[in-house]
Amino acid sequence: MSLLFAIALSCVFVSSQIAAKESEVVSYEGFQVWKIKPNSEEDRKFILDIEDPYELKLLRERRMAGDPMDVLVPPQSQTELKFKLAERKISYVVVTSDLQTAINNQKTNNKNHSKSKAAYNMDWTSYHRLSDIYAFLTYLNTTYPKLVQLTQIGTSYEKRPLYVLRISSSSSPGTRPAIWIDGGFHAREWISPAVVTYIIQQLVEVPANANLFSNVDWYIMPVMNPDGYEYTHTNDRYWRKTRSVSSTSTCRGVDPNRNFAFKWGGMSTSSDPCSDLYKGTKAFSEPETLAMSNFIIGKSKQIKLYLTFHSYGQTILVPYGYDVVYPPDYNELLALADNASTKFVKYEYTVGNSAALLYPVAGSSDDWAKSIGIKYSYTVELPDDGTEGFALSPSEILPVCQDFFPALDVFATKVATCCGAATTTTAKPLTSTTRPATTTKPKPTTTTTKRTTTKCPCTCG
Repeated sequence: MSLLFAIALSCVFVSSQIAAKESEVVSYEGFQVWKIKPNSEEDRKFILDIEDPYELKLLRERRMAGDPMDVLVPPQSQTELKFKLAERKISYVVVTSDLQTAINNQKTNNKNHSKSKAAYNMDWTSYHRLSDIYAFLTYLNTTYPKLVQLTQIGTSYEKRPLYVLRISSSSSPGTRPAIWIDGGFHAREWISPAVVTYIIQQLVEVPANANLFSNVDWYIMPVMNPDGYEYTHTNDRYWRKTRSVSSTSTCRGVDPNRNFAFKWGGMSTSSDPCSDLYKGTKAFSEPETLAMSNFIIGKSKQIKLYLTFHSYGQTILVPYGYDVVYPPDYNELLALADNASTKFVKYEYTVGNSAALLYPVAGSSDDWAKSIGIKYSYTVELPDDGTEGFALSPSEILPVCQDFFPALDVFATKVATCCGAATTTTAKPLTSTTRPATTTKPKPTTTTTKRTTTKCPCTCG
């Protein structure tokens, strides 16, 4: 009995340690964000090699020659890292001298909501908790029943509802071509749900925008990862993943954008549950990715354009991302994204192939959407360019939203004129062993915002 008691006591001790860790609030006092500019591929690999020993966290990387790497540096590593970079003559700039101060400034507006008589708390001058976002969706569903339908498509790991809002003026919803929009994949990317909720508000409550849904339906999921999003507000501002529990590790969460079935487990994924790039035990292991994929599959013959919002970097990324591979209709996708980017005034976006511009990403949602027959599929990396990064100031929310919104007219016009009525055939769910993408000769990445006109051959879906 004494041995059993000792084992039980040990289990209780470990469980209490995990519980204590989960309740801990992470402070980033003294942490800095450095923009490091490698001189060569060898320098880039050097920085990646010292990431673990120096407890660094790579926040952003691009494959373009000479582009900097944004790195989160803990206080205890800063002096030694300076020497290491100096030895190799690698230049860097400290863009955030104290990350916790930036986080505190980002949260300040959240505590200063005035008791107004507005129907909802959403204002796009501050970042909002999940309760505000869900209350906003519920209000729209109640107030505009002929235009809006709110559907719970599942629950998260921690049993929070997963909501999709349909916006349609059709007397027979589901018969028109549709656009899918989602946000909040990665928990720390607060600007993403902010932009997506702004899009919803503009479509539903601004009469001048009614033309955007006169021939097109919209399916919008503003917070795909609600558990992680809430955790960034309560415990760890720079948390990225979901909050599921691993059976093999005390580390929690899966990267939802490595958890989709197409090319699952390929490049830029990890089998380590403690990694920010952890792919999960299998494709669609997460209730969030499974619920979302099942809903989209059910609408896959209606949805003609997939748009997922992330941050940061100011790019519009075109499939495929699992490797530098171009789908046969890559030029059509590129032309539409280029056309949309001409609408931006305040921020300059780069447009191009995901893997060529940034880095290969296997198991991503945009590649998966493309693989099931959704013709136009894009990932948008919202502003900024790394000056503030994930800690983007609340004062930038509205400018980012307002700058992007006009591009939706380009996407909606293409879907309405190209793709015609929705079909009723239901696509079959994909497994983790999906068909390979067609590889074509690589094409140069387009980075200009010059308007491109390409006649649509009406082969959507």
